[in-house]
Amino acid sequence: MLNFQYYMPTRMIFGPDTLDQLGDTPHLPKGSKAMIVIGESGIMLTLGYLSRVQGLLSKQGVQTIVYDRIRPNPESDFVDEAAAICKENDVDYVVGLGGGSTIDSAKSIATMATNLGKYWDYMQSGTGGGQTPEHDALPIVAIPTTAGTGTEADPWTVITKSGSESNEKIGWGNDSTFPYLSIVDPKLMLSVPPKQTAYTGMDAFFHATEAYLATCRQPASDMLALEAVHLIAHTLPEAVADGDNLEARTVMAWACSAAGLCESYSSCISQHSLEHALSAFHPKLPHGAGLVLISRAYFGFLAAKGEERLGDLALAMGDTLQENLEEEVSGVAFLDALDKLITDVGLADEKLSDYGVKFDEIPALAENALTTMGALFEITPVDMTIEDVIAIFEAAYE
Repeated sequence: MLNFQYYMPTRMIFGPDTLDQLGDTPHLPKGSKAMIVIGESGIMLTLGYLSRVQGLLSKQGVQTIVYDRIRPNPESDFVDEAAAICKENDVDYVVGLGGGSTIDSAKSIATMATNLGKYWDYMQSGTGGGQTPEHDALPIVAIPTTAGTGTEADPWTVITKSGSESNEKIGWGNDSTFPYLSIVDPKLMLSVPPKQTAYTGMDAFFHATEAYLATCRQPASDMLALEAVHLIAHTLPEAVADGDNLEARTVMAWACSAAGLCESYSSCISQHSLEHALSAFHPKLPHGAGLVLISRAYFGFLAAKGEERLGDLALAMGDTLQENLEEEVSGVAFLDALDKLITDVGLADEKLSDYGVKFDEIPALAENALTTMGALFEITPVDMTIEDVIAIFEAAYE
């Protein structure tokens, strides 16, 4: 029996050159002062994206201040620091300009700009305080420059606890952390290097894959997940091979946003719990790379448990319709298609040890996955014990 909720409050403006609409759209949040959140690398300045956004907002009478200390795996102390600056300057809304880490940070900053205490007071697992924010977040404008996390289309934000000996990287969100407005301009993604294109594209792929398998799925998430899986399997290798291919970048941008919508209508499952543990222990590990490195072992476990929906995903990745097949497509076909995609985007030779992961860390990684992101195990389609998680990590490592 179908039983679900459907909620999507984000207005999305999508397509090449849509960033220009920031200068005259009537759909900006109310207010005359915004904080623009960017990464610490300075790439938004180098590419001229920051000055463009500031100029376009200025045309609408919006003054801007910039917070530029966000790292690839963003930390809670920087969220609290930026939120305090918002309060001091009476900021009306927050603009996230950049990749998933930057837009995630913008959501968390917007939350703490209207609430008391520290960001970690509101985390619901690990050493989080388990509190509920009293006030809604400030409105959020998302302007992604990568096709990966889909955070422009969902309420979720993933932050690592600063200075945490427990290596906690936890996802959180509520209705007020959906972006008020998202502008998805694929031309902003033309500058992304091949390796980062592969990492972010595979992140979007696994968002869609996991959303299709999650037990909380619904019709809208199923449709979008299969769409995203099909598009990424056929287009990501092109985008990696030729970053100037605007058509491939546009398809990938939509596939990423579709995968983000999946996270709103359905959810990721425990593959993300395992990866969050990896990149919490090893912050230099790109999230997409971590997902790739555990994927063969993880989905091999699901296939061995008889997860039938993997066959649907295999069909979505290929060019053959099921009615033309004499035999049912199995999870093994998905694993073969996954191997091919990973090879085609140039990630087949990477290893966990390349990022400093050690075999003797695996029990701690497994415990961390179950402790900090345990909720995702509850909506994973097969039961998993800590021994199962350890075995998956060991198989991935080997």
